[in-house]
Amino acid sequence: MVCSENDTALNISIPVLMIPKSRGDALNKSIADKQRVELLLYAPNRPDVDFAVIFLWMMAVGTIIAAALWSLLTSEQTDERYNELSPKESSNLEAVKDDSEKEVLDITAKGAIVFVIVASTFLVLLYFFMSSWFVWLLVVLFCIGGIEGMHNIIVTLVLSKCRNCGRKTVHLPLLDEVSVLSLVVLLFCVVFAVVWAVRRQASYSWVGQDILGICLMITVLQMARLPNIKVASVLLCCAFVYDIFWVFVSPLIFHESVMIAVARGDNSGGESIPMLLRIPRLFDPWGGYDMIGFGDILFPGLLICFAFRYDKENKKGVVKGYFLWLIIGYGFGLFLTYLGLYLMNGHGQPALLYLVPCTLGLTVILGLARGELKHLWDYSREPSSDMNRPVEA
Repeated sequence: MVCSENDTALNISIPVLMIPKSRGDALNKSIADKQRVELLLYAPNRPDVDFAVIFLWMMAVGTIIAAALWSLLTSEQTDERYNELSPKESSNLEAVKDDSEKEVLDITAKGAIVFVIVASTFLVLLYFFMSSWFVWLLVVLFCIGGIEGMHNIIVTLVLSKCRNCGRKTVHLPLLDEVSVLSLVVLLFCVVFAVVWAVRRQASYSWVGQDILGICLMITVLQMARLPNIKVASVLLCCAFVYDIFWVFVSPLIFHESVMIAVARGDNSGGESIPMLLRIPRLFDPWGGYDMIGFGDILFPGLLICFAFRYDKENKKGVVKGYFLWLIIGYGFGLFLTYLGLYLMNGHGQPALLYLVPCTLGLTVILGLARGELKHLWDYSREPSSDMNRPVEA
C-alpha cells in the first residue's frame, strides 16, 4: 500500500505481506480444516542495482551506434554490388536495392514542433481511452513497423555476405518482380511478429519485443534525419519540455503522472505499450522489468546520427569529430537517468531531462570551443553527396 504525502496529513504506515496465490490457497485450506497455521515472515534483500539496467544501457547505446554505422554499411555494399554487376543483372537486382535504399525524410523545425504536439495529444488519448482493443491496435502497428525494420536489416546483412543471393526473382500479381530472398525474409519476419503478438504475455516475450523494437528504431534512424543543429535544437528542446511536463507536471493536473501511467498500462489491465525496450530484473526477488521508451533512444539518436554524417562528410577524425563524444555523452546521460531513478526510490524519471543536456548541450559546447557552431547551426549537405532523395517534413 502506498500513500502519497498529499493524500493525508496523517503519517500512515500499514505493513503489507505479499505471498504467492498457491500459498494463499494452501493457507485458506488449512484454516478451513481448522489446522494449526504458523506463518514466518521473511523480507528478501533487493539489490541496489540489477544487471538488467546494464544490459538495457548497452542495448540503447548499441542501437544508436548500429543505426549510425548502418548507412555506411549499406552505401558501401550497394556501390560494390552494382559496380560488379552487368547492366542486365543490375536491373534484376532492383527489387532488393529498394530494401536497402530508403527514401530519406528531412525533419524541419516546423515538423519537429508539430510532432511533439501530436505526440502529446496521442499520449492524452492513450491515458483516457486505453483499453484492450487499443492495446491490440498498438501491437498491430508495432508489428508492422517491426516487420519492416527486421526485413530491411536481414536483407541488408545477407546481401553484404552473399552478393548473389538477391539475383533470383519471381513475378507476383500486384507486386510485379520480387526478389526471392526478400520474399523469404518477409515471411520469416511476419511469422516472428505474429508469434510474439500471440505470446506477448509469456515470460520470454521481452526478447521478441526488444528484437522488433531495435530493428524498428534502426530503420527509423535511417529514414529520418536532422539537417543541422538548428532543427536538432528545436526538436530536442521540445522533446525535453514534453518529457518533463508529462512526468513531473502532469500529476498536478491529472493527479498522477500520465507518462508513467501509460507506460505501466494502468488502464489496460497492466499490459504496457509495446513501444519500449524492456529486460526482466533477474536478480530482484520482487521481479518486474527495467524499461526505456523508444523516444529516449530516437530523439538523441537522430542527433548522434547527424554527428556521424557530419564527421564523415567533413572528413573529421574520431577525436576531432562529434560522433564519439556524443556517444559518450549519451551513455553518461543514461547513467544519470538510472542514478536519478535510484535516488528517487524508483520513481519514474524523464530520461530526456538528462539526455538532452548530455548530447545537444555537449554538441553546442564542442562547437563553440572549436569555432564550428555557426557551421553546425546552418549546415547544409551538398545534394551530390546524397544518393537518396530527401523529403521535407
